[in-house]
Amino acid sequence: MYAVIKTGGKQFRAEPGKTLRVPSLDIEPGETVTFDDVLLASDGDEVKVGAPSIDGASVTGEVVKHGRDKKVIVFKRKRRKGYRKKQGHRQGFTEIRIDEVKV
Repeated sequence: MYAVIKTGGKQFRAEPGKTLRVPSLDIEPGETVTFDDVLLASDGDEVKVGAPSIDGASVTGEVVKHGRDKKVIVFKRKRRKGYRKKQGHRQGFTEIRIDEVKV
C-alpha cells in the first residue's frame, strides 16, 4: 500500500514504515502530522487517481526530527567584467516516519 502526497510544493511517495524528508514543517518532533492532499493511492491491486486529489484519503505520520541538508554552492560570474559572487545555501527539512495510509 502506498500513496503519493503533495507538501511544500513537491510530491512524495509515502509507504507505511518509510521515512520521508519533506520541506520544513512547523511541527514539534514526536507530534503526528496528517496529509490530506493525496494525489494517488494504491492498496496493492487497485490504483485510485485523484482529480486533483482523492476525497477522504489521508496519510498520517510522526515527526522524527528537523535538520538542514548539505550545503549547496551558488556561484555567479559575468565574463570580462570581473564580477564574481559565491553564496552557500542549506535547505531545511523535516523527517517524518509514515504510520498509516488511508484510502
